[in-house]
Amino acid sequence: MTADSLRLDKFLWFARFTKHRGDAQAMAEGRHLRIDGRVIDRAHAAVRVGNVLSFPLNDRVRVIRIEALPGRRGPAGEARGCYVELTPEP
Repeated sequence: MTADSLRLDKFLWFARFTKHRGDAQAMAEGRHLRIDGRVIDRAHAAVRVGNVLSFPLNDRVRVIRIEALPGRRGPAGEARGCYVELTPEP
């Protein structure tokens, strides 16, 4: 990975979409996730600022745009600053 990209599983875990990195790996490898419309089947896929991710989570499909790449798994407020929610409100 370069400084301007991050592994998909690490992003999902750092941004607090999953509680464990293993859960993020399983989500990516299960072909349940898309990056810019492309189906992803590997946890080591690179994500970059500007990518749009779509994935099922908690009985709905989430669509987010990555705004920043986190350097760690920090507090929830810090994690929410790394993406913009594009999912329409139910």
